[in-house]
Amino acid sequence: MTEKQQLLDQRYMRMARIWSENSYCERRKVGALLVKNQMIISDGYNGTPSGFENNCEDENNVSKPYVLHAEANAISKVARSHNSSDNATLYVTASPCIECAKLIIQSGIKRVVYGEKYRIMDGVELLERANIEISFLE
Repeated sequence: MTEKQQLLDQRYMRMARIWSENSYCERRKVGALLVKNQMIISDGYNGTPSGFENNCEDENNVSKPYVLHAEANAISKVARSHNSSDNATLYVTASPCIECAKLIIQSGIKRVVYGEKYRIMDGVELLERANIEISFLE
């Protein structure tokens, strides 16, 4: 990897972390940026679907089952635009879960950079199996 790419990765990850601050989730705030040809083509953070209340956790502090992950929000947002995620890079502040990994594979994303290891790493393992380039960037 070139020094320029390393600098870009660090900058985009900082931006994803800032974007995570938009999340209303209390337990964990996650941000994601989708970048293609050095342009941000989509962004996302974890939260409830459009039109729902902005409370991600129930009264027992458990995430509601319909909360969308940052990656899913970024991918669905680009799907509604005129952009394509083919060969794009996804920057996400936490490692993708298995469900988001499936979306990443199907959306044509070729590289994932994540900044925090989640306790379950099955999503990263699936991405590796699909030959998607993975980078852990603290």
